[in-house]
Amino acid sequence: MSLSRRDFLKSAAACAAVALPGATALAGSISSLATLAAAAAPGSFDFIFFTDSHIQPELDAAHGCDMCFGKIAGIESDFAINGGDHVFDTLAVGDTRASMLFDLYDRTEHALHGKIYHAIGNHDVFGILTESGVAPSDPLFGKKMYQDRVGHATFYSFDHKGYHFVVLDSIQPTADRQWEARIDTAQLHWLSDDLTSIAQRTPVIVIVHVPLVTAIASYAGAASTKYNQLTIANASEVLTVLANYNVIAVLQGHTHINELVRFKETQFITCGAVCGNWWRGPRWGFPEGFTVVSLRAGKLSTRYQTYGFHSVAPAA
Repeated sequence: MSLSRRDFLKSAAACAAVALPGATALAGSISSLATLAAAAAPGSFDFIFFTDSHIQPELDAAHGCDMCFGKIAGIESDFAINGGDHVFDTLAVGDTRASMLFDLYDRTEHALHGKIYHAIGNHDVFGILTESGVAPSDPLFGKKMYQDRVGHATFYSFDHKGYHFVVLDSIQPTADRQWEARIDTAQLHWLSDDLTSIAQRTPVIVIVHVPLVTAIASYAGAASTKYNQLTIANASEVLTVLANYNVIAVLQGHTHINELVRFKETQFITCGAVCGNWWRGPRWGFPEGFTVVSLRAGKLSTRYQTYGFHSVAPAA
């Protein structure tokens, strides 16, 4: 299910609202134009949510991604969404390695054969750690390399068959060259504006890499990093914006486990990883896989689908 940048932008302009590369300031206004029309009654269809592919030449990861994408292509669905961490890893490497990883992902994604949307993950952000040796003046520094590759802004929205999809950017580089999981102020304003442009009862599905709501800290223990990198630091602010709308689900990645937290009418669904335990077998018993999302007249259900990868490395 692969889509070129030109085809992506053409199809997104027809049915969605996607900002041009690097133009995050325009994301809200472009999105609003496409959602001013009255909402259609929600239809029925399937789509694929896959996340944390962490493609790399090591550990047979490219073969694993090819297996996974081939399995996805064989499932009838309207489109696929990549939930982030396309590659492993561009945070701490130079241009040569980072470009090679994105090239490898681009080649492998061709197996998908259809429309695909993207969310940014922490490992997709180029050179922000000091050990990368990349200067902030590099034209591809930070999120610019990712935006150039996927051909759109890091947050945007689109509509499909009566549902409103919102893709958020949960990765915010810090002044001391680290990163924090947060939805920044400008994005919160955009989100509020975007949602006011849809009918009140339109079913909304949010996609974000780092979980907005999760019990992961109870399983894994408290994080020891300087910044919150396990869950979104200002989740309560985001939830306040979402509270007045018909948000039926939030699809999340990052933790490589399957988890469902239900609060009121919203399902917070954290999905297992394409790479499992970073290509070293299952993660806490959750094997490599992806999620099939079924929408039926405004109701959502999911199933987790494995694809038969066998790790070449022992589980860590």
